[in-house]
Amino acid sequence: MRHPPRLTALLAGAALTAASTALALSGSASGAAAAPACTVEYSVAGQWAGGFQGAVTVTNNSAALSGWSLGFDFPAGQVVSQGWGGKWSQSEKSVTVVNESWNGALGTGAKVTAGFIASWRGANTAPTAFTLDGTPCDTDTPTPTPTPTTPTPTPTPTPTDPTTPPTTPPAPAPGAPELSVSGNRLTDQNGATRRLLGVNRSGGEFMCVQGHGIFDGPVDDASVQAIADWKANTVRIPLNEECWLGLDNIKPEYRGTNYINAVKDLVGRVIAHGMTPVVELHWTYGRYAGNSAGCADVHASCQKPMPDARYSPAFWSSVADTFRNDGRVVFDLFNEPYPDRATSTAGQAWTCWRDGGTCPGIGYEVAGMQDLVDAVRATGARNLLLVPGLAYSNDLSQWLTYRPTDPAGRTAAAWHVYNFNTCADETCWTSTLAPVAAQVPLVAGEIGENTCGHAFVDRVMKWFDDRALSYLGWTWNTWNCNSGPALITSYDGTPTAFGIGLRDHLRTLNGN
Repeated sequence: MRHPPRLTALLAGAALTAASTALALSGSASGAAAAPACTVEYSVAGQWAGGFQGAVTVTNNSAALSGWSLGFDFPAGQVVSQGWGGKWSQSEKSVTVVNESWNGALGTGAKVTAGFIASWRGANTAPTAFTLDGTPCDTDTPTPTPTPTTPTPTPTPTPTDPTTPPTTPPAPAPGAPELSVSGNRLTDQNGATRRLLGVNRSGGEFMCVQGHGIFDGPVDDASVQAIADWKANTVRIPLNEECWLGLDNIKPEYRGTNYINAVKDLVGRVIAHGMTPVVELHWTYGRYAGNSAGCADVHASCQKPMPDARYSPAFWSSVADTFRNDGRVVFDLFNEPYPDRATSTAGQAWTCWRDGGTCPGIGYEVAGMQDLVDAVRATGARNLLLVPGLAYSNDLSQWLTYRPTDPAGRTAAAWHVYNFNTCADETCWTSTLAPVAAQVPLVAGEIGENTCGHAFVDRVMKWFDDRALSYLGWTWNTWNCNSGPALITSYDGTPTAFGIGLRDHLRTLNGN
């Protein structure tokens, strides 16, 4: 979200890794030229006594499909107990996975991943044959190892034997987790799947540059406890690059070391209450007076269409160096890019978004998303990164095509939605978000509505819950919910009519 003068909100807008076994199956239908050829990868991400987590990734190598059905047999009596990314069913040993409404379209060369939890007894042998819409895929099985003439004694497993399965399934790590990425899921240091569910805590982006303080309202232990009492597990903290870097246009008491220490203190309190802090670059330097400009000021006093090359990489170098030894802190690279408002073509906008430099319609040198990723990783920080899309983070249509390269492999897509945005219904979410969520973790960093109600965010939360995705409500500030999506009327956690929807839903998900 963008912000007007002080205290008023503006309205503008699994292919899993880890210790895994994989079997590649490829081929085409025999004697049925019209049937699609396919490639299937089967993987096991984690195994414990009596259970395991797996995934199947299907690549369509032939004609586009509007719906699909994958079939295979478990050879050793495994039984699926739950699944995602498709409708799972099982009859004896035969398993069928049928597309969901949001991932039925499978173009030529397109991939889809579906994950599952299953039980096993005796052996957990991988399936060796798959069908797509009833047509067998040829199985490329490895050549069997010849049986030795002299039997080799089977070694007795020891507690350190890597082939010995864990005695229990992965349990979520206690407290704020150290997050990484496994396929399209966020996972903690124990390998357990995690979701980011919580709120934004606005103020750090605008109070300092306006000369009023560092945060809007209290950020003491009691106010953070009030957020935790909603059963939130995440707090997003918007920041201002000029205040963090200590530039001279900011009052001394609100810049540099004073600002950094205040942010570190808030981050520490969020972690102490078992929640994930997300530090985010919200307001930046650079004069922009084009389409949808928030202000004509060169300083970081409003939302700009893109980060600036002059200060934004330096901001992230400093932030990353500050928190690089704490994997519990998440980095959200930039609030709401909108280079698409400055240029007439989507290609130019997405290229500017990724590569930066001299961008059409923007009068300052731009830092692209790749520049910011590089700035963070150059410090040695391996923290999880959130990378937003275009149109105030509401457009992810070409995110997968242009996404920056992350050598640490810990990148998630960030998306924002309000009832007044362009992509604000299930049809758009299914066509543009679902393909992204099938490949990388997806976090809705801001959800909200300007109705003082919660009917719209209820729909957003249901769509994200159905896909086990993450979302954060805007915002934990005591503003008038008619002028902006404010969740509370008091920092003790008293909700607005809008905030009631998020609070009650979080408590339902995470316990009263």
